Amino acid sequence: MRLLDMTLEISPDMDMFPGTPPLNIMMWSTIHNHGYNSEMLFMSSHTGTHMDAPYHFVQDGLKIHQIPTERLHGHAILVDARVDGIIGTDDIKRHESAHGIIPDMAPVIFRTGWQSHLGHEDYFTNNPGLDEEAAKYLAAKRIPLIGTDAPSIDAGVNHAFPAHNILAGAGALNVEALANLENIRTHTLQFIILPMNIRDATGAPVRAVAIL
Repeated sequence: MRLLDMTLEISPDMDMFPGTPPLNIMMWSTIHNHGYNSEMLFMSSHTGTHMDAPYHFVQDGLKIHQIPTERLHGHAILVDARVDGIIGTDDIKRHESAHGIIPDMAPVIFRTGWQSHLGHEDYFTNNPGLDEEAAKYLAAKRIPLIGTDAPSIDAGVNHAFPAHNILAGAGALNVEALANLENIRTHTLQFIILPMNIRDATGAPVRAVAIL
């Protein structure tokens, strides 16, 4: 068994969603002065590789601490979606034609290749994401978890967040800014994605791994 880390490293120079305060990692104590090293963190709960709870877009949706642990691991369908801006239903059906119909209730992760845009000005503005029809297609299949190596499941050009609203309304978990999906050679993967257990939170940073 080998574990592939699918998590971006959290650091002060990482890309942050526009309008979000910058990440601050402040040294709080040192071995020299206090006998131990520690730091203080100031960051959005949607920093780096993170999970959106349905509550992020649905007022009565599940919050992070309410997500059952059995939803945080399993086998996912890996869909190759290196497209220009929009992931549509046709892109999903193209995968299904080649590799079989995505079963109902199967987690789905989209490999877009967008991780290569980290540090570029267009990282948050031109990223590929699901259009409304594609989100409805997945919601109809009751997909419990949708992941992407882009910073959002919505395309960067769409500020109405249709995919977030549709999938949160269907109770799905979204995992955004996954990493290293290029290293997975199969069309399915076994995953463990564990968010910080923050009470009443809309989202949380995760440690995500694929079991190869």
